[in-house]
Amino acid sequence: MNLLEFEKEFKEKLGNKYVTKDVDKLNKELIKRKIDVSFLKDIILIKQEYHRTYFQVSLGLLDNIENQLNFIEDNFDKLNDWWHVDQLEQFISKKLTFEIAFSRALKYINSDHEFTRRWGYVIFMPKLVKDKSRYKDLFKLFKNDDKYYVIMAEAWLISYLGIYYPEDTLEYLKNKPLDYHIVGKGIQKICDSFRISEEYKCKFKEIRKLYK
Repeated sequence: MNLLEFEKEFKEKLGNKYVTKDVDKLNKELIKRKIDVSFLKDIILIKQEYHRTYFQVSLGLLDNIENQLNFIEDNFDKLNDWWHVDQLEQFISKKLTFEIAFSRALKYINSDHEFTRRWGYVIFMPKLVKDKSRYKDLFKLFKNDDKYYVIMAEAWLISYLGIYYPEDTLEYLKNKPLDYHIVGKGIQKICDSFRISEEYKCKFKEIRKLYK
């Protein structure tokens, strides 16, 4: 398949409406047919409607998690939109382990690229943060950042930790390890969740006083 053939099929099956579930259906068909969509690489930042297909199909054709993560790293310059970064977790193998994710994340969070740093946090959600044997290592990843989408990723991960491990998260935040603009957003996400008790929500709200 080449670009012209792809664009024809894309239009025939999707028309003028870009509906995610329909794009995913087409992408799964392309994976089943083993269609190489590398020809999309140089145009996905111009034609955003092809962005999801490029990543979902390319990752779906790779045979192991290491190759998938290497592909993502080779295409970090194409991930200049938070939405696409957050979707990557859906496209990679379920064989991703905490150990593999953590070793990669240690590099990602130190990148000069905002959305690479964001990926270093969202890669653990929602599944890997539940790893009871390793979750405490996630506290080592947090660092102050001034970019909005990284801040929100850290806050999001803090909220997951607060939901699943409230006592450890409270203890971590009491030590004031991060600027309030990260901690405050994390606490807000915790308080907005229906998965944590009102008792713990009150305890997290009390943490705010330590930062003011």
